Amino acid sequence: MQLRYATVTGVARDDLDDGGAWLHAETVRRIHAENPHTGVELLATDFSGNPSQLKTVFDSRPEVFAHNVETVPRIFKRIRPAFRYDRSLGVLTAAREERLITKSNLILGMGEEPHEVVSALHDLREAGTDIITITQYLRPSPRHLPVSRWVKPAEFVEFKEEAERIGFLGVLAGPLVRSSYRAGRLWAQSMESKGHQISAHLGHLASEIAATDHGFAQAV
Repeated sequence: MQLRYATVTGVARDDLDDGGAWLHAETVRRIHAENPHTGVELLATDFSGNPSQLKTVFDSRPEVFAHNVETVPRIFKRIRPAFRYDRSLGVLTAAREERLITKSNLILGMGEEPHEVVSALHDLREAGTDIITITQYLRPSPRHLPVSRWVKPAEFVEFKEEAERIGFLGVLAGPLVRSSYRAGRLWAQSMESKGHQISAHLGHLASEIAATDHGFAQAV
């Protein structure tokens, strides 16, 4: 397919002894082997915080390890009953300690308050998250949680500016932003911000940054 960058989404596989860790890792390895010019971002589950399973995934060396927290602590259990907020933060910290670029996402409009969003941004940054995307919740069906509010564009700008201020290396915020949006550019931006050299075979992603005047901390 000659993709320049691929975001691979994995789901919880509690039916497998290793939680699907090998499958996640092997997917990254195979993409890198088949097309070295394709950057790989792995959007993964938390593997129940299991250190050995996480290490299996980290050792495959995706360009970005992403794990979405999605919401704030007060309503986290209601929104994500199979996960724990602190454990999700711990997974991001573990990935950062393995020198991976880390990423997460917050979805607004599920009952959170603005000050809680700011607090969650601080939690994520302190946990070692490099890249953050912030978006609007869209109700998939009448069976799902209703939208609590439609976040105004000015609020997305404010959250973006706060995320920049506290040190996120890449920020995208807006009602239609999704975690895969401009993902390759955000990775390249983060690598440059860290002072890390981008390998020649992924230089095409760095060239997109050079052609942009304002980087990728923006509300859209």
